[in-house]
Amino acid sequence: MNRQKFLNTEIDNISMAETLCCIEAAIKNNEQIHHVVVNAGKIVAMQNDLQLRQSVNDSDLINADGQAVVWASHFLNKPLKERVAGIDLMEKLVEMAFNKKYKIFFLGAQEDIVKSVTKKYAEQYSNSIIAGYRNGYFSKKEESIIATQISESGADILFVAISSPTKENFLYDNKKHLKNVNFIMGVGGSFDVVAGKVSRAPLWMQKFGLEWFYRFIQEPRRMWKRYLFGNSKFIYLVLKEKLMK
Repeated sequence: MNRQKFLNTEIDNISMAETLCCIEAAIKNNEQIHHVVVNAGKIVAMQNDLQLRQSVNDSDLINADGQAVVWASHFLNKPLKERVAGIDLMEKLVEMAFNKKYKIFFLGAQEDIVKSVTKKYAEQYSNSIIAGYRNGYFSKKEESIIATQISESGADILFVAISSPTKENFLYDNKKHLKNVNFIMGVGGSFDVVAGKVSRAPLWMQKFGLEWFYRFIQEPRRMWKRYLFGNSKFIYLVLKEKLMK
């Protein structure tokens, strides 16, 4: 695959359809793909968090989750085909699991949230796609045990709904313990959206890269600092790299 490199980040230049083909091929061939998505905030964090940078860049498949990342890629003359949002990919993979008879393990979020997610998908599709679930509250010492349990659950796909950088590092550090799972992916706050705890921005806002603003409106006190400083830093990094070329 054509992997673009900028801002200390590597991103695969593939579409949603191509991403899904890669994942389906891995499951059919009993191979493992460690997948990750990057947005502006994660790229900013990767500048100083070297462990996160390694966990992301050493992944098998890296998609651009944020529209701002796609715009930056064009501005830096390293254009990406399109945004592949993590939550959209997750939803398509749940549908694929039903159609192809795959099983999914759901890890992360609060107990009531992850139970709500599995219940919704079981009702929408079938309980047969659920390999298991667990909340996202555990210690570092428990990670390998939990990963082994997931590997033995019969899951073909694992979704990890834990905040960054914990989810990226968990998947990177425990790939060997997840050896029987063909596709492993961090999905951030997607479980909260599926469960209805948080609403997603309208399509027109997604198209214009305004999901961050919609999120800010919902929780201004918690999000203002992250977006004010994070977005400003991302713009600075993009301009700096452009001027250095």
